[in-house]
Amino acid sequence: MILVMGITGRVGGATAQHLLAQGRQVRALVRNREKAANWADRGVELVDGDWNDAATVERALDGVDGAFVMLPAVWAPSPDFREAKGVIANYVEALTRGAPPRVVVLSSMGANRTSGLGMITALSLLEQGLRDLTLPIAYVRAGGFFENFLYGLHVAQSGTLPVYYNPTSRKSTMVATDDIGAEVAALLTGQPWSGHRVVELGSMVSADEVAAQLGEILQRDVKALSIPRAGWPAAFEQFGVPRGQTGPAEAMFDAVNAGWMDLGVAGTEHIAGTTSPRDVFAAAYKANTA
Repeated sequence: MILVMGITGRVGGATAQHLLAQGRQVRALVRNREKAANWADRGVELVDGDWNDAATVERALDGVDGAFVMLPAVWAPSPDFREAKGVIANYVEALTRGAPPRVVVLSSMGANRTSGLGMITALSLLEQGLRDLTLPIAYVRAGGFFENFLYGLHVAQSGTLPVYYNPTSRKSTMVATDDIGAEVAALLTGQPWSGHRVVELGSMVSADEVAAQLGEILQRDVKALSIPRAGWPAAFEQFGVPRGQTGPAEAMFDAVNAGWMDLGVAGTEHIAGTTSPRDVFAAAYKANTA
């Protein structure tokens, strides 16, 4: 039995998909059983509860052979990241009391740093918080998700893909969420290890390359267009980030553009992605037009 956190999201869902394809038993901690009903129909054991409660997390960990843990995405975190710190404290307590044979943690490129990361600060805190646990832990530092560009299927009809990357020709680490799920599942079911390890996951890709592959799916020429730095707050507000709280999201992309999230951190393993932006766009386009 493998515990998967965040099963109703992209990465948790991809992880569960790969585990089920291997014939593994999967358990998920869910706040909304109705939202996860399709997973229950596929044989996933649902545990009602919240990752903000250590006792519930410990109950979900009971008897599992491995666990995939992650933090909820918070685009407008508190200045002290208290939301992340609360979840991290619960994980530490639960994993100390009910230590599974192995744990895989979703982290991010750049989480090796401790400042100037914006939203990624939460994942840096997660790695730091679990550092003293003695059980086998693998931190998967994933690149930016190709799925974050799916808005392009709707807005790039005019031939431009607005992005926060500047310059658009500069490559940074990116990956498809299905590749993350595949690697997490492989770590949870493959050869055991001892201690802590860090896996960098993704390939170096530019916004120009993403736009070009989007254009192939839309059958038109698409160019990446950097959103002026001064326009970032308004752009993030359009995506639902509250006014005046866009700073962490801005700082994250500043870090990306500064090269803080590139491959090659000392002491890490590297797994390249196998799914291209084109693959992600094609699957989404097919689903939208079916």
